[in-house]
Amino acid sequence: MKSDYIKIACLHHRPSLFILKRRTPSIILLGEQTLLSMSILLALLLLMLMFLVTAAAIMLVIGPLIILQPSLRTREWYGTFTTLLEPSDAGLPQEDLWVTTRDGLRLSCWLVRQSRAARGTIIYLHGIGDCKIGGVPYAKFFFERGFNTFLYDSRRHGNSEGNYCTYGFYERYDLSTVIDYLQSRKEIQARAFGVFGTSMGAAVALQAAAIDERIAAIVAEASFTDLRTIMVDYQKRLIKLPWHFLRNAAMSRSQKIAKFKAREVSPLQAVMSVRKPILFIHGTDDSHIRTAYSKALFENANEPKELLLVPKGDHTDLLNVGGGEYVKQITSFFERYLR
Repeated sequence: MKSDYIKIACLHHRPSLFILKRRTPSIILLGEQTLLSMSILLALLLLMLMFLVTAAAIMLVIGPLIILQPSLRTREWYGTFTTLLEPSDAGLPQEDLWVTTRDGLRLSCWLVRQSRAARGTIIYLHGIGDCKIGGVPYAKFFFERGFNTFLYDSRRHGNSEGNYCTYGFYERYDLSTVIDYLQSRKEIQARAFGVFGTSMGAAVALQAAAIDERIAAIVAEASFTDLRTIMVDYQKRLIKLPWHFLRNAAMSRSQKIAKFKAREVSPLQAVMSVRKPILFIHGTDDSHIRTAYSKALFENANEPKELLLVPKGDHTDLLNVGGGEYVKQITSFFERYLR
């Protein structure tokens, strides 16, 4: 019996031993696959980390250049498609002059002045990278309706001095300096001041109106709501990356270089304290600044306020797309409020 028991026990254990030997290669293979998967995942994470660090480093270098020193349109650029390169080309009286800002920068300016008492003086503010040449067609129809027009190159644009563009942080005070100059010219008889600003110029106009009561009416075309938001939009469009920390890296360095505070560049915050009439304009197909931003500005602005949306209008073609109705809306707005 003893030998039979042992034999039976061996018979009972052999299958278990056999099964164990068959499972061992599967367990080893599964472990190898898990290790390989973890290695691949770790490698991908390291690559992503390296990419993000590299992207942040690049943004620290080129970000401030893009923000503070945007590419500029020149007289030569305009000369490729128009002959209206200064007011005299449009048959307008033209005075070339310079205005010095509070921090000592010289701004290149044109004054288009009525020979008799004007209905008011409209100051034209161009957009990012542009110059006062873009305002010549506007000066023409403002002049034809009895207004003086003052056009100038913003700091670090056109023929004006300056190393950095700050989107309204310093530019709002430049506009006040321009008004100081116009008031010092007694022969101009500048009683009421209106401002027409497009893109960055609109943002500057709104920020200036919050601190300067002499601005009687504002036309703000295609403005952004605040600098930090629009820079995320630009980042997505230019380098196709959505992460805010990249914007923050570039913005942080830009603030140190140009000595300004990005959070204070906020037309949206400014309109809440402006108590003057504002006409907001935006193209419905704007590919640079969202139409929703002008809608947000309009909703947060005080009365009196108006909103004009130009069907199929992009960012810089509203005069051509909007045509006569666009011009009529702008000029009638200033005629109502500049008295």
